[in-house]
Amino acid sequence: MYTSTTRSIRVSVEPTFLDDQSSPTEDHYVWAYQVRIENDGSETVQLVNRHWRITDARGRMQEVQGEGVVGEQPTLQPGQAFEYTSGTPLGTPSGIMAGSYEMENTDGERFEIEIPAFSLDSPYQARRLN
Repeated sequence: MYTSTTRSIRVSVEPTFLDDQSSPTEDHYVWAYQVRIENDGSETVQLVNRHWRITDARGRMQEVQGEGVVGEQPTLQPGQAFEYTSGTPLGTPSGIMAGSYEMENTDGERFEIEIPAFSLDSPYQARRLN
């Protein structure tokens, strides 16, 4: 599990390779990732926007931006958490994802929280020891 905390908002991510949805002979690899966002602070916040950077093993980066996550813009009161699962395909057997969420508190202040960088690994990635 990968975890980061910004302004008392903890984001944890657990990626899983989906062998049944992948086709290595066609350079198609798919991962699911489960995200848990926990409000450990004292203010109520809402997740407004997301920004992902997805980089494959060849260094090609794709950016994904948009409102909310999985069609929602969850509001988290102190002590509350929100979980969701999403996924991403890659054309290489490994990669990395990282990003941020734009949050808004009840005073209308917007701020970014970090999504920790996490590794997308498949059993099809050749391993080399240096």
